[in-house]
Parts: sequence; structure tokens; C-alpha cells
Amino acid sequence: MTSSGDVAGRIARRSLAGREASYAGEVRRLLDAALELMRVGGIAARPRVADIVAAAGLSNDAFYRHFRSKDALVEALLEDGADRLRGYVAHRMGKQGAPEARVRAWVTAVLRQAGADTAATTRAVLWNAGGGGAGLARGSAVPVARLAPLLHGPFAELGSADPEFDASLAAHATIGLLADFLRRCVEPADADVDRVTAFCLRTARSGRS
Repeated sequence: MTSSGDVAGRIARRSLAGREASYAGEVRRLLDAALELMRVGGIAARPRVADIVAAAGLSNDAFYRHFRSKDALVEALLEDGADRLRGYVAHRMGKQGAPEARVRAWVTAVLRQAGADTAATTRAVLWNAGGGGAGLARGSAVPVARLAPLLHGPFAELGSADPEFDASLAAHATIGLLADFLRRCVEPADADVDRVTAFCLRTARSGRS
């Protein structure tokens, strides 16, 4: 027979699993609602917590169950965006074989975030993260940590003596340039992709004998 303690533990775990799924749904609704409000409002206004919960169809209690403040939600948006970007970049790189082509795909996918179709939303989230340069600075650290590891493999194939360091250097430089494009509301040209790709390749090959 199963002891009462085992039954209690099993029921408790089942209850927690159901609650986790419910809470994950709440968080997703809050993030999606906040992102849409920021996209529509741009850098002209910052949505309040009340606006976000209303758009999500949830309560203040639900919001503060998951986020201590709106700043905490914006941090989660930055992480969520970085995770999505990492998936997109990895997908683009996966279509290429040669390491040089994978590096170019990485650069192209990252700089595309300053393109007309996504730049306005990106700027709006960064604006809510602090406005102007402060928001851009806060928004740069998260994607570097997510995106730099994607360069470890191709950099090693290209002869880098320290793929992790060189990939981090290339990621910081590229995402810093992306932040500059976003700040100036300028869309990168093909020539920009060429120059950044050449820089990344030189960085990767600098340790070869």
C-alpha cells in the first residue's frame, strides 16, 4: 500500500503543477499585453501597470503575484525578446554550412533588429527600460549573453585561440552598433553587414598562427 505521506506528496505535486501552468499563462498574457501597448505607444508614452492588467484581462493581484514592479516586467520583456532573438538567429545560422557563412548569418540577423519592421517595437521596449541611452545600455547586456555563445562553434572552426572571449568581443561590438542604429533611427545597409562580418571574421582569425 502507498503510505499517507506518499499520497499527500503526490497530490501536492499535482496541485503545484496545475498552478504552475496557470501562472505561466498569466505571465504570458501580461508580457504580450505590455509588448503590444509599448508597440502602439512607441516612445511617446509609457503604459502603467493598470493599463497592462486591463489589456491582459487580469487583476492587479495577478500582476504583483509575478512582478514586484513594472520595471521587473520590462526586465522580463528584455529577456523574453533576447530568447526569441536567439532562436531566430540560431535558425538562420542553421541554414548555413561554412563557418564564414554562419558568422554572416549571425551578423545579418542581429542587425536586422534595426530594420523598419522591428525597430519601433524594440525602441519602445528599451524606452520603457529607462529611456534614451539608459534603456539601450540595459537592453544590450541581455542579448550579448544569449547571442555570443552562438559564435563559439564557427569561431573555433575559423581558428580562434579563445572562441568564448573573441565571440563575446564580437557580440559586444555588433550589439553596440545595433544600439547606435536604433538610437539614430537608421536602418543598417548591406555595406554595414559586410563591414561587421569582416570585423567578426578578423576577430575569429586573429589567434591563428
